[in-house]
Amino acid sequence: MPRLSEVIAALENLWPAERAESWDAVGTAVGDPDQPVSRVLFAVDPVRDVVDEAVKLGADLLVTHHPLYLRGTTTVAASTFKGRVVHTLIKHDVALHVAHTNADTADPGVSDALAAALDLRVTGPLVPDAGDPEGRRGLGRICALDHPLTVREFAARAAERLPATAQGIRVAGDPEALVRTVAVSGGSGDSLFDHVRAAGVDAFLTADLRHHPVSEFAADRAHGPHSPLALLDAAHWATEWPWCELAASQLDEISDRNGWDLRVHVSRTVTDPWTAHAASTPPSTPGAPN
Repeated sequence: MPRLSEVIAALENLWPAERAESWDAVGTAVGDPDQPVSRVLFAVDPVRDVVDEAVKLGADLLVTHHPLYLRGTTTVAASTFKGRVVHTLIKHDVALHVAHTNADTADPGVSDALAAALDLRVTGPLVPDAGDPEGRRGLGRICALDHPLTVREFAARAAERLPATAQGIRVAGDPEALVRTVAVSGGSGDSLFDHVRAAGVDAFLTADLRHHPVSEFAADRAHGPHSPLALLDAAHWATEWPWCELAASQLDEISDRNGWDLRVHVSRTVTDPWTAHAASTPPSTPGAPN
C-alpha cells in the first residue's frame, strides 16, 4: 500500500504544479504525507456532498479539479462551509489534492477528455503551451468530426454525451449550419474567442458564456471577414466531469505499474449548482402575449 507522498508524486508527474496559472491554488490542501492510501475518489468540486461521499466510500484521498480555497482565508472554523469540509477531511483521514489549470493544459488534459466524450478527433491545442516543443499541451483543443453534423445535431450529441444538467446546451448561431471542425475548452471559455477566431473552426463548445462577449462575438462573425461560427454553451461542471474518468484511468495505470492495487473511483454526485430549467414559450418578445 503506497504512502500519500508516493501517490501525490505520481499525480504531480501527470499535472506538475509549476504548469498551473500563477493565480491558481493547486496541490495537496489536506493530508499527512506518511498516511497509507488504498482508495481514491475523483470529483470536480470539493463540496460537502462529495466529501461525505469520500468518507462513506472509505477513500483515503480525494482528488478534485476545483480548489477548495482559490483565495486566502483567515479561518477554517467548522462553522463555515469550507471550514466544515476541512474538519471532515481531517477527522476521517481523507487527503485532498487539487489539479486545476495544470490539468487543463496537460496532455492529455481536461479538454481531451471533453473531446473524447463528444467523439471528436483532437488535432491540436487551441492555445499551445510555448514550453512544449511537441506542441501537444495547451489550453483547449481543436477537433474534427468524422462526419459533418448540423449545429442542431452537434448540440443534441453534446446534450446526450455530457452529464445531464438543468442548463443543457445553449446555442448561438444558425442551427442548420454544418459543423466539420470544433474548438472545445472545459470550463469557462469566453476569454478564448480570439484564439477561436484564429483557428477558423465551425463551432466552439465551452461553458459560462456571458451575454456581452457572445453578442459581440456573434456580431463580429456575422458581419466581419470571418465565416459564421456557432457557439455552444454547456454547464461548467458537465464540461469538466469527463476529466475525472480520464484521470482515474491514468491513476489506475500507474497503480498497476507500481503494484499498488489502488481502488480508484469517480464521483457521480452532480455538483452543478443549477437545479431546474424552465424553457421560454414563444413568442419571446418581451411583453408580447402568449
